[in-house]
Amino acid sequence: MKLDHVNIVVADLARAERFYGEVLGLRRGFERVLEGEWIERVTGLPGARARCVFYEPTDGGRLELLQYLSPQGEPLSPNSLPHTPGLRHLAFEVEDLDALCERLRTAGVTLVSPPVTVPFPVANAGRKRLCYFHDPEGVLIEAAEYETMR
Repeated sequence: MKLDHVNIVVADLARAERFYGEVLGLRRGFERVLEGEWIERVTGLPGARARCVFYEPTDGGRLELLQYLSPQGEPLSPNSLPHTPGLRHLAFEVEDLDALCERLRTAGVTLVSPPVTVPFPVANAGRKRLCYFHDPEGVLIEAAEYETMR
């Protein structure tokens, strides 16, 4: 089985696009308005209508940003906490964690902590450094940098 994409429902698509496109540097893919019987049926939401934009990391996979025009949902603040059950964070591998952290700070993004080094080898890659931060919707994101141990 292969992961196709991850979906994030957003309240403000333009704000989310600035974050994922400009701040994180993901490449913008296609955009569509999702409407009609098929989207109502698959979501189970009568009258469902949404704007959809895909962003693509440099190394595969897709991130789907979806703003429902109708019906609109309500955010749940506990979802941004790392210990809340369910899908909890999205992780990106980066080449230069320190540079990304500086870009995030410049964009006004608060890091949950500065980069932390995992005290044991991870994923047969050796050293892993990571940090958490939130996107504009409160989605927890991990940025991870791997260094092969010699």
